[in-house]
Amino acid sequence: MKLIPVGACGRRHLLVTPETAIDFLGDDRARVLSTPHMIAYMEWAARDALLPYLDDNEDSLGTMVNVRHLAATPIGMSVEFTATVTAVDGRRVMFRVEARDEAELVGEGTHERFVADIPKLVARLAAKRPR
Repeated sequence: MKLIPVGACGRRHLLVTPETAIDFLGDDRARVLSTPHMIAYMEWAARDALLPYLDDNEDSLGTMVNVRHLAATPIGMSVEFTATVTAVDGRRVMFRVEARDEAELVGEGTHERFVADIPKLVARLAAKRPR
């Protein structure tokens, strides 16, 4: 793992579609970006921020999410997700995450990821599974 600088940033974009919108309100006109999809895209943006600093055998795992979904984004609008490194403590990396649609801030919070050695993780998982 290379030195991960505070301020490193990852971005993801999403066009809200029926597949990323909630569908339980009973009125198709009320379908909006779902909170689980918002969180997933925030996590992907954070992972993207780390990828340039990781070795071939490394990746990152989300270990904490603390976000607020502030406003609804309807189907057909675009959302930009941003994750910015705020602190690094060994293999633990903290982020400020945001989601903005074409009109306003729709989500914000913090996210933590841990840089993992994938072969070691695979070995630990294999040992954890029942025989």
